[in-house]
Amino acid sequence: MSTKDLKFTEKHEWASVNGNIATFGITDYAQHQFGDIVFIELPTMGKSFSKGAACANIESVKAVADMYAPVSGEVTEVNSSLENAPEQINKEPYGAGWVCKVKMADAAELDSLMDESAYENYVKSVEEK
Repeated sequence: MSTKDLKFTEKHEWASVNGNIATFGITDYAQHQFGDIVFIELPTMGKSFSKGAACANIESVKAVADMYAPVSGEVTEVNSSLENAPEQINKEPYGAGWVCKVKMADAAELDSLMDESAYENYVKSVEEK
């Protein structure tokens, strides 16, 4: 998947939008920071959460951390293949490593997310600290 049409958060999540459905995952930068991902607790089907709320839990050899929802919505699909192959997040963070799909509650929330260029600049500023 090309990253040019994705939206990004400061917590290193991405969202891909198709109509009123947003697909979420973590960025390549985030998976590099995690190292080898060994487990993911996926969100529950039908669960609703607000933008910025924890929606999944990711465990790697280095750390355990929450993944936060880039936008508010209700979970319509989860990537259950990650339960047996969480390493897909490391291999293809923007492809086979997607985490969930959500029916967006408010598409206007996308306006507060970064485009690819802004996210790349943000990552550079984080790395300089």
